[in-house]
Amino acid sequence: MTTNTLIIGAGALGLACAARLASPQRSVVIAEQARLIGAHTSSRNSEVIHAGLYYSPGSLKARACLEGRERLYHWCKTHQVPHQRIGKLLIAVENSELPALERLAANARACGIDELAPLSQHQLHALEPAVCGVQALRSPNTGIIDSHAYLLSLLAHAERHGASLALDTHIERLQWQGDHWLAEGTSSGEPFSHAFDAVINASGLWASQLATQIDGFNPALIPITHWCRGRYFSYAGRSPFTQLIYPMPEANTAGLGVHATLDLSGQLRFGPDVDWSVEPCAAHVEPDYRVNEQLREPFATAIRRYFPQLDAARLQPAYAGIRPKLSMAGEPAADFVLQGPREHGLPALVNLYGIESPGLTASLALAEQVAALLA
Repeated sequence: MTTNTLIIGAGALGLACAARLASPQRSVVIAEQARLIGAHTSSRNSEVIHAGLYYSPGSLKARACLEGRERLYHWCKTHQVPHQRIGKLLIAVENSELPALERLAANARACGIDELAPLSQHQLHALEPAVCGVQALRSPNTGIIDSHAYLLSLLAHAERHGASLALDTHIERLQWQGDHWLAEGTSSGEPFSHAFDAVINASGLWASQLATQIDGFNPALIPITHWCRGRYFSYAGRSPFTQLIYPMPEANTAGLGVHATLDLSGQLRFGPDVDWSVEPCAAHVEPDYRVNEQLREPFATAIRRYFPQLDAARLQPAYAGIRPKLSMAGEPAADFVLQGPREHGLPALVNLYGIESPGLTASLALAEQVAALLA
């Protein structure tokens, strides 16, 4: 007899869980409220495979990123997902930033990452002549990925093992019926009610909202999900960089600074910034992903610190994404939260909260942990 599992959310984590769980012994249904997979956080980011440098040692973010990056590189190789281990430079633009650079190196070592290579000003200029800085660290295991191809590869793997995808599907209520979960909602505008043995809440921006729709769930166990928007600008013409360029993380913000990333075609883009002004909306409402051209000058000011030759006229509004954060502006970054039966007391239910960056990198590692919670 098969175990029927409902996964709510077809972002990177939901699809990674489906790819991990789908089998002849476990039938999987992926319910996605949008009309395409990965419509929000999973496809609106820097498309970076993170090395795991920034996160608190011992945290779930740190552990899942380190394990996840190697799982992801292996997945990309075996499933022909375009990617490149391109490397990243972390830049101290001024001498006053050297202590922050050393703290970052020490944090990376505490997380088990010992491959960072220090670069003098001369070595930095030899590698990236357009970059201004007094010292740098090079992270050789940072990479870039075609996030859309990755999402499609996860879905294809899951479907080959019997999973099914239901787009335009909204889960409006979940009830434990003693031996199964009853999920109620609409699919393509039509109401439905269906029984499942297990449920995974991987709904990203709406994970906390969805948890409030679980009958009998203790509201005190539902964290507040704050939305933090990040905007990106593309840079017309040839890129002056051959790898990713990151300034020192901004103090008391949610971001890593307006950094420079490349996609697999060599297109340069800058971002994200940090914008707390976006208000959470209901699941059926499209978030505000607009990028105002008036942001060009603030972006140019931030970028010129490490790229003085920037031509601001070549900056073009690109896209925006929203991160589901469990901490507010000015607060220490919160960890991922995987909440299973041990935490909330309801059987065969896993809630996933605050899966922001490095969630894409960590997705395969987190899927293993979800599978263990449901075992």
